[in-house]
Amino acid sequence: MLNCPGLSLCFLLSSSHRKWAAAHSALQKALQDEVPAEHPVPHGDRLQVFQDQAILYLKYLQIFRSLEEVYEQLVQPQKRRAVRMVLDGLTGRLLELKAQMVELDQSEFHYFDDLLLDLKMTPKDLEIPIPRYFLRDKMQLQRNRQMIDSINRFCGLVQVSSVQVMSLEEAIQLLQMSERARQGRIRAQFMKELIQSKRGIRRHTWRPSGLNPDQAAIQIQKVWRGFVQRRNTSRQRTEEMMFLGMVTFILETSAPSPVQLQGQWVSSSQRLIQDQNEEEYQRVQLSVKQSVLDVEGTDIKEALQDQIRQWFIECRDATGRFPEFPDEEDGGSASLFSQKTPEQVGDDITEGLAPVFFFCGVVLTDAWSGVSGAGSVATRERQEEEEGREGKEEEGEDRKKCICFFCLQVDELMRAELKNLKLVVDKTKTKAKKGNKKVSICFCMLNTPDGSLQSLCDELIMNGFLIQPQNVRLSEYIGEFSYLASTLRQANIEPTPSLSDVRQLVALYTVLPLGSQALLKKLPVAKSVLLAGPSGVGKKMLVQAICCETGAYLFHLSPTQLSHRYPGRGGATYLLHLVFKVAGELQPSVIWIEDAEKTFCKKKPKFDPRRLMKDLLKSLKTLKPEDRVLVIGTSRRPFDAEIKPFCKVYKKVILIPKPDYGSRLALWKELLRAQGAELGPSLDLSSLAKITDGFTPGHILSAVQSVLRPQRLKKLRLQPLTAAEFVPSLSRMDPVYREEEEAFKVWFSKTPLGRRKTRASKTNKEEKGGGKAGRKKKKDKMMTKKKKKK
Repeated sequence: MLNCPGLSLCFLLSSSHRKWAAAHSALQKALQDEVPAEHPVPHGDRLQVFQDQAILYLKYLQIFRSLEEVYEQLVQPQKRRAVRMVLDGLTGRLLELKAQMVELDQSEFHYFDDLLLDLKMTPKDLEIPIPRYFLRDKMQLQRNRQMIDSINRFCGLVQVSSVQVMSLEEAIQLLQMSERARQGRIRAQFMKELIQSKRGIRRHTWRPSGLNPDQAAIQIQKVWRGFVQRRNTSRQRTEEMMFLGMVTFILETSAPSPVQLQGQWVSSSQRLIQDQNEEEYQRVQLSVKQSVLDVEGTDIKEALQDQIRQWFIECRDATGRFPEFPDEEDGGSASLFSQKTPEQVGDDITEGLAPVFFFCGVVLTDAWSGVSGAGSVATRERQEEEEGREGKEEEGEDRKKCICFFCLQVDELMRAELKNLKLVVDKTKTKAKKGNKKVSICFCMLNTPDGSLQSLCDELIMNGFLIQPQNVRLSEYIGEFSYLASTLRQANIEPTPSLSDVRQLVALYTVLPLGSQALLKKLPVAKSVLLAGPSGVGKKMLVQAICCETGAYLFHLSPTQLSHRYPGRGGATYLLHLVFKVAGELQPSVIWIEDAEKTFCKKKPKFDPRRLMKDLLKSLKTLKPEDRVLVIGTSRRPFDAEIKPFCKVYKKVILIPKPDYGSRLALWKELLRAQGAELGPSLDLSSLAKITDGFTPGHILSAVQSVLRPQRLKKLRLQPLTAAEFVPSLSRMDPVYREEEEAFKVWFSKTPLGRRKTRASKTNKEEKGGGKAGRKKKKDKMMTKKKKKK
C-alpha cells in the first residue's frame, strides 16, 4: 500500500498541511517572544542582547526552512502565494536581525556553536536555504533561454564567417588527412600501452615442474585459498573501521533504489500539478482583466478624464496658471493619484509645486477606489479580515494594472487638451524644456536608431562583457562548520571564519535579495559587495554560483579589457552606462568587476583603470532600491587600493580566509569523490589535510586533477591511492604565507566595520581594566594638584 504513487502523493500533500500548521504555530510563538513586554527592562549587557537576537535569528531560520518545503509541496496557487508572502517577510526579518547582530558584534561573521546545544540544533540547520522557486519562475527561465539563443546565434555567426570556400578535391584531401591522423593517434596510443604492459610483466622461462596432477591441484588450491582469505580479511577490516567511524567508504550503486525512484516520480507529478493549476489561475486572471477592459473600460477613461480636468481647474484657481502635466518617465497621471496629508498639500501650495490641491488625497483616491471596486479604506480593511482576502487583493491588483493601462491612453489625450487650454485661456505658447547643453556621449550612443535591447546585448556579447555563467551551485562551495569558535573567544582569541560561514554570508547578502522582488521594495539592501581574499579561495566560483542560484545574467567587467575594447575616458563612461542600462532591463543581473582594486589603485599602472572610479559611483546611484541588480567586486590584493573610495563603492566587504583543518578535510573528500576516486583505508586524508595548512581550495583541486589522470583511475582497483602521491604536486605550489594573511587582516581593520570593531575592543578592554586605570588617573591628578599648590 505504501508503494502506491497516488497514495504517496496524497500523503505528501497531507504532510504539507501538517508542516504548515507546525510552522504557523512556531511563527506565532516567535512573534510573541519578540514583542516586548509592557515595561521592558533595558539590557546594559551587549553580549546578552546579542544572544537574544541570535536565538531569534536561529528560530526564524528554522521556520523559513520548513515553510520553503511547504511552498514546494503545495499545489493550490492561492495558498502558494500566501506562503510566498510569509517567506518574503521572513527573509526581510532575517536580514534585519543580521544587521542588528553586525552592529552589536561589530563583525560580519557570528558563531553559534554554543547556542546549538541549547536549541538542539545541528550545524546543518545553520545553512541558509536557497528557495527553489527562484529558478522556477517561467518568465525568468524564458528570458534566460532567449539570451542563450542570442549567444548561440552570435557564436554561429562567427563560425559561419570563418568558413572558407574550397573545391571537392580539396575537401576530399582534407578529410583523408584528418582520418589518417586519427588512425595514427589511435595506433600510437595502442603501442604505448602495449610497451608499458610488457615492461611490467616478469619474463620467466617455462620449465617443467615435475609435479603430478594431485600435487599441482594442491598448489593451485593453496594459492587460491590464500587470495580468498586475504580478500575476506581486508573486507572485514574495512567494515569494522567503517563501523567504528574511522574511515568512510563510498558504496557504488549501479541504479537508484525503488524508494528514490518513487520519490522522483512524486516530485515530478507534484510539479506537473502545480504548473497546471498555475496555468489555470493565469487564464482566470486574464479573463478578469479582459472583462474589465471590455465592460468598464469606457467608464474608467471618462472618470479619469473628469478627475484630471478638475485638477486643471483647481490648480489654476490656486496658483493662477495651469499646471505642468507629469511626463511618462515621472509616472504620468498615475503620480497624481496618491494620498497626501493636509500638511503636505499646504507645503506644496506654499512652494508653488504642481500638482497642488486639497482633494488630491480625497477625491482622486476615492475615484480610483470606486473604479477599481475596492471601496473606502475601512471597507478594504474589513475585507482583508474576511476569508478569501487573498483572491480579492489579487483582483484589486489586476484592476489597478488595467487602470494603469488606461492611464497611458488618457495621458496622451489630456496633454493635448492641456496644451489647447493654455493656448486659448492663458494665450501662452508652450516652450520646450531646455536640457543641459552638454549632452552625454553615452546618452547619444545608447539612443541610436539601432539602440534596441537586442542590439545592445549583441554588442556586449561580442566584446565579452555579457557571458554565460557556469552551472555551479552554492552548496558545491565546500566548507566545514567551526566547532571551537566560542571556546576560542572565551580564551580571548579571535577565531578565523570557516568557509561554511562565508557560504552562509554570501547566501544571505546576495542570493536572497536577488531572488526576492518583494524584499527589495520594503527593505534597503546593499547593491554592491566585495569578495576579498587570496588567490584560489573561490571568489569566482561564488560569483558563478550566485548567478546559477538566482538565474541572473552575468556581466563581466575587467579593468584590463577596457584598454583594448573601450579606450579613453568616453569609452569607459559609455561602457558603464551600457552595462547598467542592459542590466536594469534584464533583471536579475550581476555585474562582476574582476580585480576591483585596480580601479582604486594607489599607483598609476600602464593603463589607467582609475577612470572607472567616478563613473562607477555615479552608476551605482542610478540603481533604484527595487532593482534586482547587484555589483560584485573580487579582489586578491585589496591593500593596493585607496581604502576610502574603495569602501565608498562597496558597502559590504566579505573577507574570505584560507580553509581551516575541517574545511580542508572536507575538500579532500569531496574533490576526490568528484574525480572518481575510491576512499579506502590506504589513503590517509587526515595527514593530507594537515600538511596542506595554508593551501587554498584551488591548490587542492589542482593537486587532485594532476594526480587522478585517466590512466591512474584505471589502476585504482589494483593500486589504491596513497597520500604520498599528492606530495610532489603540492610541493610545486606556493601556499598563503603568514605575511599575506596578516596583510589582509591589517587591510580589513582599516575598513569602516574593522575600525568600529577596533574601537569596540578598546572600550571593552578599558571597561575590564577600569579599576586600575581609574586609580592611576586619580593618583596622577592628585600629584599634579599638589605640585601646583607647592
